[in-house]
Amino acid sequence: MVAAGSGVRLGGEVPKALRPLAGEPLIVHALRRLAQAGVTHAVVAIRPVDQALFEQALAGLDLPIDLVPGGAERQDSVREGLGHVTGNVPGARIVLVHDAARPLVDPNTISRVIAAVADGAVAVIPVVPVVDTVRRLTGDGSVGMDRSQLVAVQTPQGFDLATLQRAHEAVAAQRVAVTDDAGACENLGVPITLVEGSPTGLKVTHAPDLAMAEALLQGESG
Repeated sequence: MVAAGSGVRLGGEVPKALRPLAGEPLIVHALRRLAQAGVTHAVVAIRPVDQALFEQALAGLDLPIDLVPGGAERQDSVREGLGHVTGNVPGARIVLVHDAARPLVDPNTISRVIAAVADGAVAVIPVVPVVDTVRRLTGDGSVGMDRSQLVAVQTPQGFDLATLQRAHEAVAAQRVAVTDDAGACENLGVPITLVEGSPTGLKVTHAPDLAMAEALLQGESG
């Protein structure tokens, strides 16, 4: 679980992962849903200065949770988390990487990701169709794109643990910047398998996103 960001764009006095959503931190919602889908151990990358805040927020969850120091960039945090899994979670083979900023991830989406890796895929990402009209910026303007050929990527992304470790070691050694873990695997030439995502898997980045998450959560509860 990547939770080392400060959440400057969202604002607030606590890290984004700890911002309340219906009375509970974003990360608590996300971890609870991961556990519902079968995740058995969580490793959360955080800023060391926030250790006490996270320990308090996560104390009530019925899931083994280890807190590890995150890095300067997202991929650094993931690499730190993978190193911890290797040394402290015996028998781990399937690993999911999830953003704490996606609190309402659908447990069915998580199950699809896990099942695909269990069936032999080494890198799996959930995606949803792009519904907005999209344009690509060019040097002297922009050009329209066929959105039927585009998808938006969500998390959790699922991987064979050894494959993802090799991928992150490679991008670190090559000093390649990637925006997600599938990108790190593609850098090695690893094929990416797509599974169906969910509209509820939105990422909370700005204040309106938090309001949308509140509305979705109220809709789930009826």
